[in-house]
Amino acid sequence: MIQKQGHWVPYELTGDRYRLQLMRLSRVLKEKRPLYAQRHDKVILLHDNARPYVAKPVKTYLETLKWEVLTHPLYSPDIAPSDFHLFRSMAHGLADRRFHSYEEAQKWIDSWIASKDMSFFRRGIHVLPE
Repeated sequence: MIQKQGHWVPYELTGDRYRLQLMRLSRVLKEKRPLYAQRHDKVILLHDNARPYVAKPVKTYLETLKWEVLTHPLYSPDIAPSDFHLFRSMAHGLADRRFHSYEEAQKWIDSWIASKDMSFFRRGIHVLPE
């Protein structure tokens, strides 16, 4: 354990440690979701520019996996991705909801989106920050 900013944490995340986590994630995805590769061509990650995520070993390993990395915009409290109109509203519908398969989750999302009228999406676009 090490102390960081007054809190005890198990370890400091480094590029090498994060690469090991990605290796485990890749292995577990193959073990627990063997059909994943047939249904999807890649994994998509959302990263900010923290050192562990941009470390050379991590970038190299992600390239070998052919996983896509979306860059997270620099911190800006007015545009946190989870705060957008769509996700806030969807989160309310997801409260206490559990899915037992990928297909069940996909069906729920498709149904939820279809249940919203055009004004819902228009309103969400109008409240986006400039």
